[in-house]
Amino acid sequence: MRGVQRPRKPAAVNKGKTAKGQPTLQEFIQARDYTGALALLEFKLKCQDGNTKDLLMWVGYAAFHLGNYKRAEDAYKELLDCHNVSGEVHLFLGCCYFYQQMYEEAEAEALKGPPDALQNRLLFNICHRRGDEDKLMTYHQNLRDTKEDQLSLAGVHYLRSHHQEATDIYKRQLLENREDLALNVYVAMCYYKLDYYDVSLEILAVYLQAHPDSATAVNLKACNHFRLYNGKAAEAELKVLADRGVNLHSIDLIRHNMVVFSNGDQALQVLPALVDVIPEGRLNLVIYYLRHNSVHEAHELIRELEPATPQEYILKGVVHAAIGQATGSREHMKVAQQCFQLVGTSAHECDTIPGRQCMASCFFLMRQFDDVNIYLNSIKAYMYNDDDFNWNYALSLASTRNYKGAEEALLLIHNEKYKSEYVYISWLARCYIMNGNPRSAWELYLKMNSSNESFNLLQLIANDCYRMGHFLYSAKAFDVLERLDPDPEYWEGKRGACVGVFQLMIAGKASKDDLQDVMTMVRNTSNPQVEYLVRIIKKWCKDNNIKIT
Repeated sequence: MRGVQRPRKPAAVNKGKTAKGQPTLQEFIQARDYTGALALLEFKLKCQDGNTKDLLMWVGYAAFHLGNYKRAEDAYKELLDCHNVSGEVHLFLGCCYFYQQMYEEAEAEALKGPPDALQNRLLFNICHRRGDEDKLMTYHQNLRDTKEDQLSLAGVHYLRSHHQEATDIYKRQLLENREDLALNVYVAMCYYKLDYYDVSLEILAVYLQAHPDSATAVNLKACNHFRLYNGKAAEAELKVLADRGVNLHSIDLIRHNMVVFSNGDQALQVLPALVDVIPEGRLNLVIYYLRHNSVHEAHELIRELEPATPQEYILKGVVHAAIGQATGSREHMKVAQQCFQLVGTSAHECDTIPGRQCMASCFFLMRQFDDVNIYLNSIKAYMYNDDDFNWNYALSLASTRNYKGAEEALLLIHNEKYKSEYVYISWLARCYIMNGNPRSAWELYLKMNSSNESFNLLQLIANDCYRMGHFLYSAKAFDVLERLDPDPEYWEGKRGACVGVFQLMIAGKASKDDLQDVMTMVRNTSNPQVEYLVRIIKKWCKDNNIKIT
């Protein structure tokens, strides 16, 4: 949306250089040095050096382009209250309100202005922000095939995540207005949103060659490097601005992105103040809370959010799924499932990696693991080093009894926090057992400290090994369980496992050492059946010339 227009050149504020060689207002404006321009104008106002009406018009223009919308608002209010100005100033004031997210005030001022193209663009954007679809379509139909109107339409497409439609408009405008280098930034932003990061960088380079100190363009370049490489590479790009004297902490968008690039460092100091300023600020604060297990804080932030973009639907789904799993709430799980399904089945997202992840998550919550495996397998090549992906894929594979694939996925996980959790250890132990490697499962137990979790793992090893015919390790697990808790069931399990090892020995599938281990474990129990079992084993060993003690 093209907002505040440049005032006419009043002679009073556009004289040549002063005797001391100070730049004129016009030179400040041409150099896009709106800070310098605003400082000069404020000085002239204070000294009453020039026509007050003209000075205030320029103050509004410079402050608006500097992003100081409150100062621009004050200037236009003073013009309307104290000077005879055209109705167009109401539109300029409406633009200031719009960028301060004061949409009711913006609409009221817009309706006071002349019914021209700027008024239509302003009302069009206000309706988009307020979600008034009926009025939006009315103002949409009034848009003409002018550069300003088409850029406004492209901007709304971009904000509604219709990035391909926005790209088409921007590219057409770029072909017709090659001298307008800023259009390259808009096209680059669209390609960034479409995940074409290399293409975005290539187009962005045209603008950066002419304006290497542009904070917006350098920030976008840093975002592309973040997606292509990592946070360190992105921070290195921002350093270019810092080296040119730009105060990075004075620009909200860059402050926000520096938190993202540093993996959440200083998130609680920076993001809360930006929640209502930068749309992604709320989402990234939610992500920070989720990563630090503050699920209820994440829910408070996103509870009233009406999702409009795939990212917002995905994040809302993740929060509801986390709460649903923690509390057992079916209502939260249903909301999560709906959010994931909306993204996964949308025409724009169904064939993207996030879209397929969403469908997998939807089926995961529905416990349809065969379908989960289909979707996750289709994007496996792109997520090889993603611990969260490998964890979910492993659980889904194990739930369909594909223990070999599940074991491979679990062993790809590098996050030590995940690997130290009981749920990871227990699933890996089960996969080892089901894949014929009970010794590795037993070694997992041996590495654990004595606790309720180690006791539970013993029970899993004992029962799964028994079920799979790995009787020696089943007997070892039952033996430890019996010593920890003299429950008759543990003796029965140990007795059955020991007999199983004896049967394997008779069949030539077990070693003498295995049988010796069995004899030692059996004698650990004070039970009348022990003597009978020992006698039977000894007799068979004697008959077969096998020496055991």
